[in-house]
Amino acid sequence: MDVGSVLNTPKTETPETKQPTAAPTLDYNAFLHLLIAQMRNQDPMEPMKSSDYVAQLATFSQVEKTIQTNERVAALLNTNNLLLAESLVGKTVISSENDTGGVVVAAKVLDNGVMVLLDNGAEMMVGPGLIIGDNTGQPPPAEGEGGEEGEETTA
Repeated sequence: MDVGSVLNTPKTETPETKQPTAAPTLDYNAFLHLLIAQMRNQDPMEPMKSSDYVAQLATFSQVEKTIQTNERVAALLNTNNLLLAESLVGKTVISSENDTGGVVVAAKVLDNGVMVLLDNGAEMMVGPGLIIGDNTGQPPPAEGEGGEEGEETTA
């Protein structure tokens, strides 16, 4: 089946369709145009079954929904990274190798995670093994210290 005439058709842009895109994508209207061109140019002696058209439409819809889901997950991860960056400012961090540490003075959200800037000028990526603590200079109380459950304390 020849769809070259459809693919070589010049695209006219109107103010409504002119949008910046990261990569060329096939939207729903373009898919329908291709499907109609496929129907018009099919071999009349061996036409496609209607179930094949429905399968193509269902597959396209599934891909479209997957793309939308991926965009929503990316937005959720970005929000999570922003919250993480905000919560780290003022905390003491030590790298997993124990070679770098300090108080976080700033945090930067990157595509691959969160990078923190320490008070000593060092930078490090937030990741597995990073030790994070309060900036009190004292270790957190061990388990069982600080009062038992059910005990009343008076001031």
